[in-house]
Amino acid sequence: MILRATHVSKVYHLDGEEVKALDDISLSIDKGEFVSIIGPSGSGKSTLMHIIGLLDSPSSGEVLLEGQDVTKLSEKSLAKLRNQHIGFVFQQFNLLPRTSALENVELPMYYGGVDAQERQQKAIEMLNLVGLSERMDHWPNQLSGGQQQRVAIARSLVMNPAIVLADEPTGNLDSKTGQEILRLFHQLHDQGHTIVLVTHDGNIAAQAKRQIRISDGKIEK
Repeated sequence: MILRATHVSKVYHLDGEEVKALDDISLSIDKGEFVSIIGPSGSGKSTLMHIIGLLDSPSSGEVLLEGQDVTKLSEKSLAKLRNQHIGFVFQQFNLLPRTSALENVELPMYYGGVDAQERQQKAIEMLNLVGLSERMDHWPNQLSGGQQQRVAIARSLVMNPAIVLADEPTGNLDSKTGQEILRLFHQLHDQGHTIVLVTHDGNIAAQAKRQIRISDGKIEK
C-alpha cells in the first residue's frame, strides 16, 4: 500500500466561523493503481489532494505514506518527502518561464542533491519517455500547452515517486490535446506508475480504474 488516510478532517476558521472542508475521510491507494478523485467545485477534492500530497496537514486523523505517519513531521521533513516520493502535475503547468524544458525537468533532482551529470541524463530519459526529445532546449513559451504539460509530467517522474498526483491536468488544454495527455497517463500506469487524478469532469474521472467521489467534504458511499 502506498497511501492510507484514516478519519481525516480539515477545518478552516474564516471570519469567526468554522468551515469543515473534509469530514472524516478514510481511503487507501495501492501501488500501481490508477485512481480518480471526482467532485464538484467546493466539494473538498483539492483539499484532500493537498493533504495526501503533503502540501497541507489535516486538523485530525492520520495519513500514512509508504507506512510512515506524516501528520507529525516538520515542514522540512515534509518537503523532503514530497520531493522524493510524490510527483505533481497541475492545471497551470507551473514551469519556470526562462528555463529550458530540460532544466525544468531537472529541478526536483537539483533540490534532491543529485549531481549534474545524473540530473541531465535522467531528465533526457524522462523527456524521451513523454515524446519531447526534440524540444529539450525550448523554453515554455516556445511550447504548446500539451507540450508544456508533457514537460510537467516528465518533471513529476524524475525522482521515481511512489505516487503521481495530477490536479485537473487537462483543464487548460483543448479536448484533443487533453485526450493525448490522458493517453500518456494510461501508458505510465501500464508501466507500473501509481496515479491519482483529481477532476470535476466525470468523463475524465472514468479514465481511471477506480473512482472516489467526494461531496460536501465526505466520500460518497
